Amino acid sequence: MPYHFLAGSVVQHIMKTLTEIQNIVNELAKKINASTYLLPTFSSPIGDATPNIEIDNSGLYNYVISERGNEYDRKITSDLNDLLYWIFSSVTFSMACDYELKNRIEDKDCRRIIFAKREELLGILSKDWEEKERKKHQSILENSPFDDLAGLRATYCGELRAKGLPESEIDKLAYEKYPE
Repeated sequence: MPYHFLAGSVVQHIMKTLTEIQNIVNELAKKINASTYLLPTFSSPIGDATPNIEIDNSGLYNYVISERGNEYDRKITSDLNDLLYWIFSSVTFSMACDYELKNRIEDKDCRRIIFAKREELLGILSKDWEEKERKKHQSILENSPFDDLAGLRATYCGELRAKGLPESEIDKLAYEKYPE
């Protein structure tokens, strides 16, 4: 069956082969200009923490992260939309971080740019994914609000360390100069 975008959902919920999933991933990646090096492997892990997509004996989709023979994360689902969200959540995080580095604003919390860019990229692929990511970001900010002076404070701490000041004095001076 051909691959179609559906309102509110990225793909039809029909079991796909790894090749079909890889084709869908490649098509979606083109929509946001994602480099191929950001994409997962399919059935053959590299072992460098690049996500690998597998289909197990039960027909479930597995999103696996392993490095040097050690498995660090495995998410399992029967829902192709969930699998694709996991893939593109990772891809858009890398893209958003690259974007932030190129567009850094020294007196702004880097997450402001990263979160906005990630939501924008996911929104190109699926409005549902964009909203899901926005809710995750809101939850993160409830526990760890933006701190626009953190970068300046960290740079200043480095300068004070280079002068040989003790850590207790460094923190005090940094927070005096760049309060939370």
